[in-house]
Amino acid sequence: MEQAKLAKILVVDDDPFILDLVSIHLAQAHYTTLKASDGVQALAILEKETPDLVVADVMMPQMDGYELTRIIREQWDIPVLLLTARGELNDKEHGFNAGSDDYLVKPFEPRELLFRIAAILRRYDKPNNSINQVGSLTINRKSYEVTANHTTLLLPLKEFEVLALLGSRQNQVFQRSEIMEKVWGFDYEGDEQTLNTHIKRIRERLANIAPDVHIKTVRGIGYKLEVIKE
Repeated sequence: MEQAKLAKILVVDDDPFILDLVSIHLAQAHYTTLKASDGVQALAILEKETPDLVVADVMMPQMDGYELTRIIREQWDIPVLLLTARGELNDKEHGFNAGSDDYLVKPFEPRELLFRIAAILRRYDKPNNSINQVGSLTINRKSYEVTANHTTLLLPLKEFEVLALLGSRQNQVFQRSEIMEKVWGFDYEGDEQTLNTHIKRIRERLANIAPDVHIKTVRGIGYKLEVIKE
């Protein structure tokens, strides 16, 4: 995927060996890399640079990875992958509650790090346009608002992400697996009934404010967003 290969990644770790090791593997995979030895230095870099992803260690002096993730979540729309030597469930929960997108336990295989990074970048791969118009429906990715016929909807986040994905390419069929991966993540352990439920709810909402816009089921493949012509 070309966009992933050109992505810029900030690596944050107080261990020089890990910092260099991760940076080398990212460079070999054709990513542009930035390096910081702690959370404070990472924030200074973020004030000047806009990476596509932050890979950060949890246990660091001055500011741990949890706190760094929390600040990133408050100030920037940048995904975070946390690295840690601790694999207990409580630590993972702490990381996800801080806002991380994924969590990888040391020691890890470089290949696993790379495919997790690629998966996160695919989920954040959004079209350049922050506003998509589909029939009478306007989908605003910045404000997370959906409007039609002078009515504004604030959808639950996952419903919005599903609708925004379908609306990003009108009349294009999205496979069910692609929707699940981009909205819920490649390692989501739930079943596809979750997607069915979200599609049903979105259809009900659209019927009330934008009856000209419809989510069509393409049997055996997935869904597409289309405008119904009278």
